[in-house]
Amino acid sequence: MAQPKFFLQPLAAAICVACYSGITFAETAIQPTVNSSEIETLAPIVATAIQGNDANGLIVRADPKQPTQPIPASDGADYLQSIVGFNSVNSGAGTNGDVTFRGMFGSRIKILTDGTENLGACPSRMDSPTSYISPESYDRISVIKGPQTVQYANTGSAATVLFERLPEKFDEDKNYRGLASVLLGSYGRLDHNVEATVGDEKKYIRLNANRSVSDSYEDGNGNTVPSDWKRWNADLALGWTPNEDTWIELTGGKGDGEAVYAGRMMDGSKFARESLGLRVEKKNVTDVIKKIEAQVNYSYNDHVMDNYSLREFKPTHMMSMPMATNVARKTLNARMAVTHEWDKLQFITGFDTQNNEHSIRKSTHTSAYQDQPRLKDMKFSSYGAFGELSYDLGGDNKLVTGLRVDQVEVKDKRPETVRYNQKLDKTLPSAFIRLENSHPEHDDGKTYIGLGYVERMPDYWELISPKSGNGSADTFNNVDTEKTIQLDVGYQHEHGAISSWVSAYAGMIKDYILIQYSGMAGMMSANSRNVDATIAGAEAGIGYQFTDAIQADVSAMYAWGKNTTDHTPLPQISPLEGRFNLRYIQDKYNVGLFWRVVAAQNRITINEGNIVGYDMKDSAGFTTLAINGTYHIQEGVDLSVGIDNLLNKTYTEHLNKAGSSGFGFASNEQFNNIGRNYWARISMKF
Repeated sequence: MAQPKFFLQPLAAAICVACYSGITFAETAIQPTVNSSEIETLAPIVATAIQGNDANGLIVRADPKQPTQPIPASDGADYLQSIVGFNSVNSGAGTNGDVTFRGMFGSRIKILTDGTENLGACPSRMDSPTSYISPESYDRISVIKGPQTVQYANTGSAATVLFERLPEKFDEDKNYRGLASVLLGSYGRLDHNVEATVGDEKKYIRLNANRSVSDSYEDGNGNTVPSDWKRWNADLALGWTPNEDTWIELTGGKGDGEAVYAGRMMDGSKFARESLGLRVEKKNVTDVIKKIEAQVNYSYNDHVMDNYSLREFKPTHMMSMPMATNVARKTLNARMAVTHEWDKLQFITGFDTQNNEHSIRKSTHTSAYQDQPRLKDMKFSSYGAFGELSYDLGGDNKLVTGLRVDQVEVKDKRPETVRYNQKLDKTLPSAFIRLENSHPEHDDGKTYIGLGYVERMPDYWELISPKSGNGSADTFNNVDTEKTIQLDVGYQHEHGAISSWVSAYAGMIKDYILIQYSGMAGMMSANSRNVDATIAGAEAGIGYQFTDAIQADVSAMYAWGKNTTDHTPLPQISPLEGRFNLRYIQDKYNVGLFWRVVAAQNRITINEGNIVGYDMKDSAGFTTLAINGTYHIQEGVDLSVGIDNLLNKTYTEHLNKAGSSGFGFASNEQFNNIGRNYWARISMKF
């Protein structure tokens, strides 16, 4: 339901604009916050674009504890969109989007939290992996672009994203540390986040807890878009560091939430998660073995979607009565890796496993889903081994290469299928080779060029959710593995007041898993199909420091894809986008402006896409303007304020889903994004 807007009138009059260049932000803002008892004298920067700063620009690192614009993120997908190259398939809730990177979607993007994978359970990805992530509770986010690492199970072909918490360190002078923040925003947005740690030189206990709520928002025309949500997470860690080289940590967590979706026929009334993990790390074991790390993690996701508890039930062609579906996934991950060093060579070897089991139960108005038995419909297991080598070639050149093999088995456990207990058993190789070069004596530049190959097993959403696979009603046995070979290149340059960077890629995908939709409007069904595809694109930026106080940068991203089997564009790819930041920075405060320009997208293929959305029409271009500022009130206390969509534009992202007919949307009418949005965030360190 619509709620009165929250106007920050006293603060809004004082806001002028601040953002930080992606490169500078990457160099200054990502320092681990675990030792943040050291007082920072400068006001924090509101992050609007975060770019590469490791492996010569291939790897992006960001500090999720910094405020971002648009409004600080409620979940992992929300935060990742501040990194150039990411976008999101939005379902109409103000949260729980499903990220895309360089036009790629789903398990092509590997999402890991503290080194482990926590998958969602919804057959239509209502609870994507990032839905369970509260970014502010992590110390660092790392994005490895392309198939340029083999260290993690079932390697992502588009990117590998790591949400990381670092070990705590205390000395005898101080045995506690804490962070707390409160966010107020338009449309009832209210977030609380607390991180508190106590300990000594050898042990610690850390609590991360957060809560986020919001009412439905209004678009630029003042129309309400049903999108309210509430969510909470709590994680506890017990750590032991008997010496500088040893770290043992036991973790456990729980969370839950609910969300109304303008773009779906059902809402998410439950997003429960439980997790338990043990991690051991030993450094400097011998002169050659520099680190041994091992971990085991268990997670359980319990998700409920229904069409009656969070909205007024209205019969439709697809759902003529109240219905609920309860899905769950149990996942067990384990990993061990050893880092060796000899002179100029570093070699990381290891193995990992993942086992997960998916179950489902349904009900109508005549019965409660809690009374139904859980029926297993899929069991997944993988075992992998890897080796990754880095060698200093001399002359500012470094060679990095890796090889990985995964043995993957998937069982169809649906009792209603003819081929009950049938299994897919695949051996999947992946490998890469990359050359990095730094030449500061010439032009302060850094470059990389890498070639990677990865084979990907069709995931749950490509095997179970579609009605057919390559024309056969037996989808499970008729979708091939996806094979990607991709070239990644990049360049960074910093000299004097100017800095610039570019990351580009080109790839060929054999047996790309395409989702095609068929049927009447409002009753479309998904079908899997293998095609061959070509992809290419780039992210780039340039920054300039006019004076000690005035800085500006501009960045852009573009992704292109072609279905070479049908000679049509690959669907669900975001259009060309540019971002411009202008900022004025002083010791105690900074103000800035953020201008986002998005082009029209006419490279579409009607009724094709991914398991969440599909192309339905060309999209119009749009621009949005935002302003923000931060003020360093006193030691450890900072205030950040902002206004998103300052001009109250009415616009729709290309990847937005069509609105649900239950909320009065036409069959191909996409819901609009949020209108003018005020927010203020106060953060405290102690």
